Amino acid sequence: MAWKRKITVDDAAIGQGTTITLRESLLPCALVTVLFFLWGFAYGLLDVLNSHFQDALNITASMASGLSAAYFGAYFLCPLTISGWILRRYGFRVTFMTGLAVLVVGCLLFWPSGVHASFGGFCGSMFVVGAGLSTLETGADNFLAICGPPRYSEIRLNLAQGIQGVGSFVAPLLASRVFFAKTVNTEQGLKNVQWVYLGVACFVALLIVLFYVVPFPEITDADMGVQEHEIAGADNGPLRKQYNLFLGTFSQFCYVGAQVAVANYFINFCIESGYSASTSSNLLATGQGIYAANRFVAAGLMTSPKFKPRYMLAVYLGLCFVFGLAATLSSGKTSVAMLMVVLCFESCCFATIFTLALRGLGRHTKRGGSFLVAAISGGAVIPPMTGAAATANAGSPKAFHHAMAIPTAFYVLAWAFPIYVNVFQKDSMDEHRNTELNIDHAHTVNVKEIELERNASEAGVHDTSKEAHERIERAEVS
Repeated sequence: MAWKRKITVDDAAIGQGTTITLRESLLPCALVTVLFFLWGFAYGLLDVLNSHFQDALNITASMASGLSAAYFGAYFLCPLTISGWILRRYGFRVTFMTGLAVLVVGCLLFWPSGVHASFGGFCGSMFVVGAGLSTLETGADNFLAICGPPRYSEIRLNLAQGIQGVGSFVAPLLASRVFFAKTVNTEQGLKNVQWVYLGVACFVALLIVLFYVVPFPEITDADMGVQEHEIAGADNGPLRKQYNLFLGTFSQFCYVGAQVAVANYFINFCIESGYSASTSSNLLATGQGIYAANRFVAAGLMTSPKFKPRYMLAVYLGLCFVFGLAATLSSGKTSVAMLMVVLCFESCCFATIFTLALRGLGRHTKRGGSFLVAAISGGAVIPPMTGAAATANAGSPKAFHHAMAIPTAFYVLAWAFPIYVNVFQKDSMDEHRNTELNIDHAHTVNVKEIELERNASEAGVHDTSKEAHERIERAEVS
């Protein structure tokens, strides 16, 4: 019976997560991809609310960044504490259900915040929404990175991020044409926000039921340890020596903070360049549309052996800096065009940093994923810095243009990771990309043989005979 389904998993147990083939991964990955649309929509709506709340609630640009600080601050707290613990203790299904439940609460809190027109209330509501979404992302980014053949890791996550981009594209368009369109006062605009979050809450509640009922594969850290041993032929060592992960986490922090800062103040940047508020919102929607489309393009390019993810990350992130600098130094429509190109080249950066940093972690995969999701908290640090710079230069006709130099500088810092990967980790990255493990059932690990060897080892059985070596060989990819 569905209500008697066991929904928890022992993370130390080797299960079927080691043998999920391409065909078997399609349905669960598609279901998890629905979640990406949710936080894409929430993130896209945040960008527009940031700008409109400056007028509706009579607050400065630096104060408006409090919305981003609240939303992304939850990303710093949850993945490293409760979200990561739930994932390792109970598995992916429970993590998704918990994140969705917290998200429902956060969406419902927007109603009293709107009634009282309280900016503090909106920040608190956004923090709870961020807590729910960060819990979801702690599970979802990890899941898509490891569910199925390892060679398609970057492709799976980039496709899902493309769906997230669609949500980010729809949200500002909907906001400019529905939430704040033809509103003559603050009360009506805020009331529209209340209703949309109520609708999101109802939809999310249905997803909780769906994730409980639908059969769902679990992948444990023990499974990932087996996979890594199969690919690399050795254990990957203690967590403290996973330097690729730590540099990737730093890069993710810098990149996400820069990305969020650009999006948060894109509308202000356009208005400063001579566009109206409504046109600026439409330009943001167009930029987010280009951003989403290019994620699909990047995923398509990665299907070719010539377009290695480590190459694409270095090129895309480098071009973010180049065009960000051009936008900062130019003015008028040219500067807006340059900033839209930045949105285009941001497309594959997050997913590719995440998957490359997760490569080779084996039994540390879930904990490593928690670090990478926590790095999204860069969105709570760099946008306030950008907003403070704009506020400090409020009298200048190019205040927001000058402020964009801050996220542009962080693109340079984020570039340290693709340089490291392409110089020092290229063999390991290519080894994981070229493996045929789990492409089909002819290329999967023999789980039963591995369990027998593992149990014998734990029992202290030392068999150095020729037969023992043959059993170990049979445990490899058949």
